[in-house]
Amino acid sequence: MISLRPALFALGLLCGQVAAAQDAVPQMELVMIEQPGCQWCARWNAEIAPIYPKTPEAARAPLRRIDLHAPVPDDLTLARPAVFTPTFVLVVEGTEVDRMEGYPGPDFFWPLLDEMLAKVESVGDN
Repeated sequence: MISLRPALFALGLLCGQVAAAQDAVPQMELVMIEQPGCQWCARWNAEIAPIYPKTPEAARAPLRRIDLHAPVPDDLTLARPAVFTPTFVLVVEGTEVDRMEGYPGPDFFWPLLDEMLAKVESVGDN
């Protein structure tokens, strides 16, 4: 009879290494600060919101929405208050690391977001 114990042991080690590698990845979120009646928020909602959850960017930084006039949630630390809507704040482990104020349209939104994500990820690579 063949023993599966060595294979299971190796599999356990591999799973442990994968889990440790995932723990090393910073937890990012893209926080959208919005308010009712914001025409640029509505435009973002029409042009980007339906596809964002399906993108690689969303896999790296899931979207979270907060209202401009609501208190900032306790688990978020912003560098400064938002003034414009929409404001997109990239947070790592709950702390702001970058932001994009306003919505420049899809042709600019994606490259600007990718630049924000790349900055954070390049710091993590050092």
